[in-house]
Amino acid sequence: MVDVSAKEVTKRRAVARAFVRMAPETAAAVAAGDAPKGDVLGVARIAGIQAAKQTGTLIPLCHPLGLDHVDVRAAVVDGGIQIEAEATVEGRTGVEMEAMVAASVAALTIYDMVKGIERGVSIERVELIAKSGGRYGDWRRRARGTHARRRARGARRPRAARAACASARARRRRRRRAARSRRDVTTRRV
Repeated sequence: MVDVSAKEVTKRRAVARAFVRMAPETAAAVAAGDAPKGDVLGVARIAGIQAAKQTGTLIPLCHPLGLDHVDVRAAVVDGGIQIEAEATVEGRTGVEMEAMVAASVAALTIYDMVKGIERGVSIERVELIAKSGGRYGDWRRRARGTHARRRARGARRPRAARAACASARARRRRRRRAARSRRDVTTRRV
């Protein structure tokens, strides 16, 4: 495991999502509560929360965390069921894995509970959508396909904008190198 003892304790939050694709008839049965195994969304929510608490056991080299909060939301949408899992902790390491495990296990639970109705159910797009706290601060996933659409239309940034982006990237690289060298100096003194 990575040694996180030197890291600062901060409030950390992560949100992950998964999508379970199914036929409209199957989704309607889930929404109505008519699935053979009972309340699909309620059971999936509990399974996701339990799984988040067991992440340190399930994923090798993942730190076991005393989570402050876990929530799993599932909703029937067009084409299937959208799952969103959120985990928070005040600690030295992030909760991305806990949120991802919660979303994944909730999706697997939904699959298990509807497989008797439909065999063609699939789990898609298990992904981290946001995180906050820690050394790198906030991060949010961009909307799906924004770069592909821009390229498909043939749009290109003006030369000045491209140069500004390049100089911003260079500044970020310099900052990262300086931070790395400061870390190296402090670790050598010890």
